[in-house]
Amino acid sequence: MREFFGASEDHLGAAVAKVKQRVLPLFIVMFIVNYLDRVNVGFIQQHLRTDLGLDSAAYGLGAGLFFVGYAIFEVPSNLLLQKFGARLWLTRITITWGVVASLMAFARTENEFYFLRFALGAAEAGFFPGVIYYFTRWLPGAERGKAIALFLSGSAIASVLSGPLSGALMQTSLLGLKGWQSMLFVEGLFSVVIGVGAWFWLDSLPRDARWLSAEQQQALETTIEAEQREREASRSERPGVLRLLRDPQIVLFCVIYFAIQLTIYAATFWLPSIIRKMGDLTDVQVGFLNSVPWTISIAGMYLAAAGAARWRRPQLWVAGALVIAATGMFLSTTGGPIFAFVAICFAALGFKSASSLFWPIPQGYLDARIAAAVIALINSLGNLGGFVAPTVFGQLEKATGSVQYGLYGLAIASVLAAGLVFLARTKPQA
Repeated sequence: MREFFGASEDHLGAAVAKVKQRVLPLFIVMFIVNYLDRVNVGFIQQHLRTDLGLDSAAYGLGAGLFFVGYAIFEVPSNLLLQKFGARLWLTRITITWGVVASLMAFARTENEFYFLRFALGAAEAGFFPGVIYYFTRWLPGAERGKAIALFLSGSAIASVLSGPLSGALMQTSLLGLKGWQSMLFVEGLFSVVIGVGAWFWLDSLPRDARWLSAEQQQALETTIEAEQREREASRSERPGVLRLLRDPQIVLFCVIYFAIQLTIYAATFWLPSIIRKMGDLTDVQVGFLNSVPWTISIAGMYLAAAGAARWRRPQLWVAGALVIAATGMFLSTTGGPIFAFVAICFAALGFKSASSLFWPIPQGYLDARIAAAVIALINSLGNLGGFVAPTVFGQLEKATGSVQYGLYGLAIASVLAAGLVFLARTKPQA
């Protein structure tokens, strides 16, 4: 029986398999409902205009305010997670965002809509880095990248499910609520239920897990602690986050990811309105059509990941994906609504693939001891693209009656990011 950092390889392998089987499915489901609650307003823009009197600019601002709350509270939430433990804090995050998401159904004014979108972002803050931190306490370094990739697949699955599910729920009427209100209320309740379940399903540390044998607990903790000691011994000084923020590479990572998120969230929040212009469609039909680009993007993500794993040149793969996204966004301005929809389906192959292909670059560059914190920072600042895109698109549609210039801007941003990615390093300087 071979030893790995003093732990039995058999016990370690069995423990890793159990962790993945128990924890990963839950985190993927949590990510799916997380994504649903943040983007479901994209399906109700028309209803918000009718019932709350929100014009395009107000809708865009409200959709984007989520990401302001998210960015402000991301780092504090991550610090509190380390203080209170992953089990308690991830449960708190999930239940809180579910409650706020359900309260969105009762917004009656523009200011209430703004406040609840900001509050939803604040409530969700810390979820993504919290899961990354959880993996650092439960999985050896060699297994973490695979787990993160599977976890991130939740956003792709949610993108496909969000349209049909939201469209179907909008046909219901619960507690005297209108269809769009019922959809918001029920999808928020999904998160509350899953958050309660997470409390009973998660453990903060391997030593707390009764579903692992004593030997498996020891194998996990011994290996993870040994990896940590090895990393600490490799440098005489532990790099601080503030010092790394002066590193041009970190800034570059943030800029590239910001450009990627600009396109993703512009499509997320405005694609349903583009689809509605294709004809007299019901909410269910809009929901199903909305899932088409995201379904296509999953195939693109899989093929791109397989290609990148076989032919190593991460910068080239990310740049190629961004050029595809730019081409699709530009072409969407050259025809009618149906042609625009087809072009955005093509763009989705690029921008979703770029999002998943991007992360191995900073992961390879960063010191492992603070990788989770800096990844959280990149994610937080990059997600501000989710504020800029819908806000600018809303202002443009209000001023010009069209989002054409916004689509031009997305194409330019993707091309610039494709160039910048070749400046990104996958390994730290010696």
